[in-house]
Order: sequence, then C-alpha cells, then structure tokens
Amino acid sequence: MAHERHAVPRWVVVGAGTGGTSATIGRYIRYQQHPTELCVADPAGSVFAAYHASGDATLQGPGSRIEGIGRPRVEPSFVRELVDRMLVVSDADSVAAMRLLSGLLGRRVGPSTGTNFAAMVTLADAMRARGEAGSILSLLCDSGERYLPSYHSDAWVAQTVGDCSGAQARLRAWLD
Repeated sequence: MAHERHAVPRWVVVGAGTGGTSATIGRYIRYQQHPTELCVADPAGSVFAAYHASGDATLQGPGSRIEGIGRPRVEPSFVRELVDRMLVVSDADSVAAMRLLSGLLGRRVGPSTGTNFAAMVTLADAMRARGEAGSILSLLCDSGERYLPSYHSDAWVAQTVGDCSGAQARLRAWLD
C-alpha cells in the first residue's frame, strides 16, 4: 500500500476463523509499531466476541452459519489481547455485504468476505461520522463460485438466513 494516499491502514479487518490470522496480523502490527488497529469480524453464533469481552475461555455457543469463520468454542490460536475491536455481524448483513461487494467487484465473493466487508462498512461509517480519514484493509478470503447453490441462491438464503432486504438497503444507502 506504499503508493496509496493512506499507506498505513487505520484498520485491518479479519474474520474470526480459528484466530490464527488475527493473531499473526495483530503481532505484525505491534511489531512494526504501526498506529493501525485490528478489528475481528465475528459472525452471529460465534463465541469470539463474548470471549474477547469476558476473558472466559470456557464459553460455548452454537457456532456460525457463515462457512469458514465463527466457532462454537474458543480456539487456542485466538489471542484476544491483540484485538482492538470485535464486531458481531449478523447473517443477513454478511450475505447482503457479500452480494453488494460481488456486484462492485464484478466477481463473486463468499460469505466470510461479506462478513469482513460488513465490518469494514461499519468502521468506515464511524470514521466518517468523526471526520477521520484513513484506509481500511481486509482480505478477500473466499471465492463465491462454490457458493452458487447456497449463499448466492435467493431461495436458499430466504430459507436458511431469512430476509436480507433491510441489510441490503442499509449497505447500499451507506455507499451512496
């Protein structure tokens, strides 16, 4: 990002998978002494946000419906001290963000990328409200092609996730 206007990100957003990615990126940010903060996007049903707030490593939950991220129990690789902010993202927001970003990029992304993008929009909205400038960095962590019969299917989403129209409208309005 050396050639970007805000070369050092204000935020890095990663999904709450096993915790390994957030731990690695968090350690790197601290080692480099960047002013960057680390946000972990935690899908609904995952226990990482509750663990981050409480410190109780025995927490259990149902797990996430967003494939690849969100766990029913705390993973040892998740280092809560390296995380500056946790954002819980609803399934509807994850799917709506996935679909919106797929349209913007002209290529399909998967639901965990949607979870990250929903968190990025939340952070950007807060930055804008405070008059702050800066970049927000995340990873495109999954291709959407394998999710054509599921998360990219209107019928499947309606049956499994529910109505995402409110989340879609909110995200589209934010981008305007």
